[in-house]
Amino acid sequence: MSDSPITVLLIHGGGASGWDWHLVAPLLRAHGHEVLAPDLPIEDPETGIAEYAEFLADELGDAERVVVVAHSYGGLVAPVLAARRPVEQLILVSAMIPAPGEAPNAWWAASGYDTLGPDLPMETEEQIIAAFLHDVPAELAAESLARGREQVEDGDVPVPLTAWPDVPTRFLLCRDDRFFPADFVRTVVRERLGIEPDEIEGSHGVMLSRPRELADRLNRYVTSSRALPGRS
Repeated sequence: MSDSPITVLLIHGGGASGWDWHLVAPLLRAHGHEVLAPDLPIEDPETGIAEYAEFLADELGDAERVVVVAHSYGGLVAPVLAARRPVEQLILVSAMIPAPGEAPNAWWAASGYDTLGPDLPMETEEQIIAAFLHDVPAELAAESLARGREQVEDGDVPVPLTAWPDVPTRFLLCRDDRFFPADFVRTVVRERLGIEPDEIEGSHGVMLSRPRELADRLNRYVTSSRALPGRS
């Protein structure tokens, strides 16, 4: 085994930025890990899932030991990255799981979300916070909304994935997530990954509401990555 430090790559969700991880990143560094939380180029209309993966591969450079943590929409990017460069483990946190060749826009119907997911109004800031950030401190939730970015990719372009990469994979479900309800997520994880998800308290914005609990859980995963079985 290499003595190189583990680099933890934190991938943010749709319409967001690396700022989402600003409370978790220093806690992971305190555990001795290198941490990267870049902003994906989501405001560039010439980019999409494939380009996001290439961007992240460039950000990683020659890092030898990499664990990828992906939140929400970042779950579509993580396996594409893992199929293109070596990583030790994929950790999906309340994330979308793509089927090979499935377009992001098609995921909602294909996964069953359109029929099983919640009917959440999202016309006001209060409604958006209620859906995604209901357990986040008010000032932090407001800052999260203010830092939102427009994502302009073509969501009908299929995810460039022929099969799930042969990389140990974990899924961390957020029990209080109103956007991706727990029962829906358990079903999708079992059907698409063939594994049982782990669970943590918290909303979709768990990295802002429970950063220490999340960082501690991620650290345990990261340091046990060598012992994990591959995806079933």
